[in-house]
Amino acid sequence: MLKKFFLTNSSGILCSRVAGFVRDLLSASVLGSGLYSDIFFVAFKFPNLFRRIFAEGAFSQSFLPAFIASRYKGAFLLGIFGAFSLFLCALVFVVSHFRLFFTKLLAFGFSPHAIALAKDIVAINFYYLLLVFWATFFSTLLQYKNHFWVSAYHTILLNLAMICALVWHKNDNLLEVVRALSYGVLWGGCAQVCLHFYPLYKLGFFRLFAIGAHSLLHAKSAQKATIKQERGHFFRQFLPSVLGNSASQISAFIDTLLASFLATGSISYLYYANRIFQLPLALFAIATSTALFPTIARAIKNKEHDKAIAHLKQAFEFLTAMLLICTLGGVFLAKDIITLLFERGQFGAQDVEQCSKVFCAYLVGLAPFGVAKIFALWLYAHKEQGRAAKITLISLVFGTLCSLALMPTLHASALALSSSLSGFLLCGLYLRAFGFKRFLGMISLSKVAFLGLLLAFEAVVLALFVEVLQTFKAWIFLHHLF
Repeated sequence: MLKKFFLTNSSGILCSRVAGFVRDLLSASVLGSGLYSDIFFVAFKFPNLFRRIFAEGAFSQSFLPAFIASRYKGAFLLGIFGAFSLFLCALVFVVSHFRLFFTKLLAFGFSPHAIALAKDIVAINFYYLLLVFWATFFSTLLQYKNHFWVSAYHTILLNLAMICALVWHKNDNLLEVVRALSYGVLWGGCAQVCLHFYPLYKLGFFRLFAIGAHSLLHAKSAQKATIKQERGHFFRQFLPSVLGNSASQISAFIDTLLASFLATGSISYLYYANRIFQLPLALFAIATSTALFPTIARAIKNKEHDKAIAHLKQAFEFLTAMLLICTLGGVFLAKDIITLLFERGQFGAQDVEQCSKVFCAYLVGLAPFGVAKIFALWLYAHKEQGRAAKITLISLVFGTLCSLALMPTLHASALALSSSLSGFLLCGLYLRAFGFKRFLGMISLSKVAFLGLLLAFEAVVLALFVEVLQTFKAWIFLHHLF
């Protein structure tokens, strides 16, 4: 059953990321890596951070345990839905009316001219916050029923809407392209929400919403006290859960803020490199943790710790092998990958050189971030969100200090490398929380030896492949065939 859920999640993520790469390819071609691309990526950074945090497990890993344990499920879910919706409506309203202040906050290193151009784009993109919460909330309810395909595939709609905006407006001036792209984000968000309606109706959640409304309106004092207590417990766990589950996303957000002080184009290099880096992380680590968490949470609730550890062991062995292979392949083929995806239009050879360096620096932390993702489930299932938040906060502070120390010499690559170093610290702290003795008991020496041989074989094959590829490219250019 877990394999089925993983395949559903990973196939949906793969399709979405392929659509995302097409979107980024068009973005690089139309906008390049200059001022206007930096404006859009800054404006989209906070909504995109919010999307990644919510959609990739932070919300479900705090909501699902509380929802499973709640006595009045309809009233509980309706109360959480209403509270978040009101808060986000208020936040969007405030950002819309104080857009200049929030733009300065998001891109502190921008020039006054760039901030003036970006402020309206920032306001438009913030409306996506409400839409992505609704889509994530509905997806989490479906995951409770082990219904994963909608949550896996709905992000494709966002990418398709943005692709359409780029294609239809590619001949406009660049500021109008950025504006159209921002409205494409909103249309994609509306489509994401609408996709959930039929599965929610089919699985009876609309009826549960109606029961929840009746419970809230006609509840007795004892029921109201229970509902209020359950809701309060969720909110106390929620913020620590968001922080604890979002290390790589928050780190990328900090990178963008710091990159606004570097040369023009640095934000774009970080964005494009991080997009490729997020593919194997999402395809393996996030898909595995999303499919695994409901099972782990139920096993811990039923005091079946051996069953939970057995599932974690399987996930660890699979993830370690896949992510190390992706790391090795990515480092060998970094420049070719960036060239293939982005070198066209406004994105030139110098941009490829800089972006590939950033990509390699991100890849150093791929395996640690992925492994940390699954061992964090142990803390969330035990409702230790506060401990997970402290671990993440320590790693983020460490990564930020490394960024400040390395920026003067390594520039944009310093930010990516510092993010990877914080990933190693994050992974080590999560393993410490899980228990090093328990972790060592999970490791099979024979499988470690096999993985080492597999990586050595892959390194040799990749080295030969890169040599053949470079020779072939040189021959093509020598004979003017391209």
